[in-house]
Amino acid sequence: MHIRYGSEISMNHDAYATLRVSREDGIARVTLDNPPVNVLDAALMADLRCLLTALKDDESVRVIVFDSADPEFFIAHVDMSLVDTPDAFDEIAADLPEGVNVFQALGELLRHQPQVTVVKLAGKARGGGAEFVTAADMAFAAIGRAGLGQIEALMGIVPGGGGTQYLADRIGRNRALEAVLGADLYDAETAERYGWVNRAVPADELDDIVDRLARNIAALPEGVIAAAKRAIVPPDLAEGLLREHDSWASQIVRPAAERLIRGGLARGAQTRGGERDLEGLFREMAG
Repeated sequence: MHIRYGSEISMNHDAYATLRVSREDGIARVTLDNPPVNVLDAALMADLRCLLTALKDDESVRVIVFDSADPEFFIAHVDMSLVDTPDAFDEIAADLPEGVNVFQALGELLRHQPQVTVVKLAGKARGGGAEFVTAADMAFAAIGRAGLGQIEALMGIVPGGGGTQYLADRIGRNRALEAVLGADLYDAETAERYGWVNRAVPADELDDIVDRLARNIAALPEGVIAAAKRAIVPPDLAEGLLREHDSWASQIVRPAAERLIRGGLARGAQTRGGERDLEGLFREMAG
């Protein structure tokens, strides 16, 4: 069902329980809305995969802009309660491309999307959320509000959704090791300096900057976007993704990982208070 409001078309998809989607002048605007803190659970992952697949062959859409309905959290991280529901992603996993796990498949779908994909990062993105940001073509981060981090090491694991490979390609091996093993939250300015995001911008200018870029790209002559994406291709990370999955899988089965994840949940992970300083919460358990 399409409802027209002026020049904007709102796409009302009953299937998208966790997304708000609208289209205007060649731009699809996707707002993530999965309270309380936008965890990447089975519902959000299924909706994102469904949306990206549906848009893949839609030539009327040239740019996809992602933001969040929650000003504090873009995608908090993968749903930690999966420790108790390990089969939650089984339905999605039944239809995966060869050589990737369910988390990597989302990043690869985004990374190879024919449209230009842009993340408007106004809040925090950790773990699987940070992987999503890094898989997009571009990301712009709000100064004083945005945060990026691969927190998995504090849970006794390593990133398993493409993060190790995307980071090494984006910011270099040395800084990727710093981000993965240091497990800190990086502010917008540091993320820009490292090359993790395109730019750190004043929070009150984020909407206008991303909107202007999206409109300029969407208005380019026919064929230009496709030509640019053919010329500037994402690297083939197939072997690295296999190594990453093996590394993640070898850690997630260890007792320490289960203990840390359960302990984090018991201390407030996936609540708004706990998520504001998730790194501190996990470090306290180790202290």
